[in-house]
Amino acid sequence: MRNTYIPYPVRIKDTRVETEDKQLKSFWLEFMNPADADAFAYTPGQFAELSVSGYGEIPIGIASSPSEGKDLLFTVNKVGVVSNRLHNMKAGDVMGVRGPLGNSYPLKASEGKNIVIVAGGFAVTTLRSTMIWLLDPANRSKYGEITFIYGARTPGMLLYTDEWTSWQQSGQANVNVTIDREAPGWSGLVGFVPTVTEQVAPKPDNAVALICGPPVMIKFTQPVFDKLGWKPEQIVMSLENRMKCGIGICGRCNVGPEYVCKDGPVFTKAQLDKLPREY
Repeated sequence: MRNTYIPYPVRIKDTRVETEDKQLKSFWLEFMNPADADAFAYTPGQFAELSVSGYGEIPIGIASSPSEGKDLLFTVNKVGVVSNRLHNMKAGDVMGVRGPLGNSYPLKASEGKNIVIVAGGFAVTTLRSTMIWLLDPANRSKYGEITFIYGARTPGMLLYTDEWTSWQQSGQANVNVTIDREAPGWSGLVGFVPTVTEQVAPKPDNAVALICGPPVMIKFTQPVFDKLGWKPEQIVMSLENRMKCGIGICGRCNVGPEYVCKDGPVFTKAQLDKLPREY
């Protein structure tokens, strides 16, 4: 059995600055050992620890989808020592990936159902993975209607613009992208994610909602689903609690008796209703 503390060596294949403030940068990583790529079996919603020798490691959601191949995609916010160092790295540089970690969105259990995805800001990463999976020709027929709601502060802070634009044009999903306030050149929706969610008014019949975003977005979006008649077991949320070890040892990310890194990060509202409001 592989030691979970030892990262897989990977090479940076490509990078891209994602946002106008240059704080978010995407990294495409390729495994240096093909056997490691096969061993790294993940599903949408999981995360991994990215490590840079001499600097440490950070937990980041996996933005790529297993349906895209063996390479991994991570989008990293420049906020600390490790992420700052990572932002200065370039194609060809070597780093480490430890994982996959945590649980995932219940996509197998949701087959035959309508899927509603709600994402805010930088937290769209694992929901990008989910959308790519759902819209893959091998999977699309397994699900009903797909609704995608995504918001950011400004057009320049929206991630993966080429991709959600192609989803809009494909007709395979009902795509609703919004910004907080009107901006020059923007012809899309304007309004906060909870408001747009209420306007779209996704029906709860035979449906599952997958929500990931900053705590304030979740706080105000969750009551919208309650108002629309959704049951707690239909609402699935990915939490963003601070994590460190990724395997439930250090205790940094606990919510009551649950560890977000090990028992989550994905929980139903029914599960969260039984826990302290520490998320």
